Order: sequence, then C-alpha cells, then structure tokens
Amino acid sequence: MVVTAGFLISTASAEEMKHVALPGNNVYPESIAAASDGTLYISGLASGGIYRVKPGASVAEEWIKPGAYDTRSTFGVLVDEAKGLLLVCSNDASGIGVPGPGAVPGTFIKGFDLKTGEGKLSVAFPKAGSICNDFAIAEDGSIFATNTSSPQILRLKPGSNELEVWLESADFNQPKEGAGLDGIAFGGDGNLYVNTYTNAELYRVDVKDGKPGNITKLKTSRPLKLADGLRSTGGQSFIMAEGSGSIDRLTVNGDEANVETIKEGLAGPTSVALVGNTYWVPEGQLAHLFDAKSGPPTLPFRIVGIPAGQ
Repeated sequence: MVVTAGFLISTASAEEMKHVALPGNNVYPESIAAASDGTLYISGLASGGIYRVKPGASVAEEWIKPGAYDTRSTFGVLVDEAKGLLLVCSNDASGIGVPGPGAVPGTFIKGFDLKTGEGKLSVAFPKAGSICNDFAIAEDGSIFATNTSSPQILRLKPGSNELEVWLESADFNQPKEGAGLDGIAFGGDGNLYVNTYTNAELYRVDVKDGKPGNITKLKTSRPLKLADGLRSTGGQSFIMAEGSGSIDRLTVNGDEANVETIKEGLAGPTSVALVGNTYWVPEGQLAHLFDAKSGPPTLPFRIVGIPAGQ
C-alpha cells in the first residue's frame, strides 16, 4: 500500500473535501488500499465484500460480492501489484459480535485478481480465533500480516501456501480486552513498524536477513488513541489513522516518532491511502457497530478525500 506524494499537512475545509459514497447500509469500512493507477479498494467489516472506486469516479461499486470465494468479514486490504492481486484479510468475526456473510469458520488471507476479481489465493491462519488485520510486503515478496487477537506477526513466503508465525512476543503488550496489533508497514530502514489499536502504541521490529530482531516501543510526541491503519510514504515517514477521529503523519527518528495531525473530526477513520495530492480515508464509524449506546451510523458510509497541501 505504498503510495508516494507530497507530505504537507492539510488545512482543508469541509468544502474542499471530496466524498465518495459506499453502497449499502451495513458496510462499516475497515481498510483502504490504492493501486498505482489510483484505483481504490475498500473492505467492509460488517458487510463483507470489497468496494472499488475507479480513478475519477464519484461513486463506489461493489467489486467482490460479500461471501465470494468463501470470504467473511473483510478487514485489511493491500494491493500487491507484483503478483497482480488484491490481498484481503477475511475473518469469521462472529466472536466479536459481527456475523458477516457466509458461515466459513476461520481466518484467511485471500487474494483476488486485480483484472478479473477472480479468487486466486486462500491461506488460513494456523491459530483458531485469530483476526487478520493488515498487511505489508517485503522486498522479496513475502507477505506479512498482523494478528489482532494474539501478539503475532505472520509471514507468507513467495510460492508458499502456508503461513508461519514470524514473530510472537509479549513485548507487544496484548490487552486482556480489546484489540492488539493492527497497522503494519516497512520503513525505509528495512525494519518493520506496527501499531496496536486499544493500547495505541507504536513499535519497531528490527529485521535482518528476513529474521526478527529487537522490538522497540517508540516514544510518540503525543499520545495516540485507537491507532489503526499504517502506511509508509517513503523513508521514515508514515501516515496513520486514529479511530478517535484523526489521520496523522508520523516521522520516525531513532526511537522517537513525531506525530503531526493532518485532519481531525473524522467519523472513526480506520485507514488512509495517499494518491497524488489526496488522502483517502474510510470513515468506519465502528463505535456504532460495537456500542449500542452510540445509536445508528450516519448513512451513506463513505470515504473522504482530503487535499494534502501543496
């Protein structure tokens, strides 16, 4: 999901922001990914399926039907252009109160052909009760995925059809209640960076010869809240969503990370993709899904385009 562009902080007004509606009243978009041509792909935590927005389109289309290719609730998405696939986290989320489409148990990495939408890849997580959250791709083509329900990072090597637990560590401070590892991205230093949702912490995992090394909790310039989708924008810069309502730019320097707020006041942002000079953000509104006291969501569900500044 690496998309490069300018990094200036936006002061976009509501009038300058773009909006693209997602079809359906039960989507709760969880993740967004961008292809090199600007096509956007959005997952649906409650609805399942995948939505697509072609470059210049003002409306989203249902690209992968809910339940297709034995998918359930869809979480993280990532464009793997080298393989010609859209990678999708498919989870039986009934354990967290979200039945989703279908009845297939378990957690899978699914891959759909970018040209045809045909299902091409299906690899199960080895541990029951896992929740696949998001992806990063190494230079050798290996796919790395976070497990939100356990402090695990898994790896799928090129040509393999079996996921391996690449790293499992108590250092990630898995909460007894709530969600653990979430966003994941490689930095320009070749190391892996991950955040955690409930505890809202940021970590660096040293990588040498494809193997995990030291885990370092980074000191952020301000506290994070509900840290979610994490994307590299080149070098040691990242963009990130906070479920509390903002998207941010992170700049890592040593064991510290400077946090600059790009935009506040969003309705539960879950991820972010930078295409040209626009940040695209799905407003997940997850509080309305998991907390009955929050009432119904605002419809239609949508992704928001925020100018990135010139």
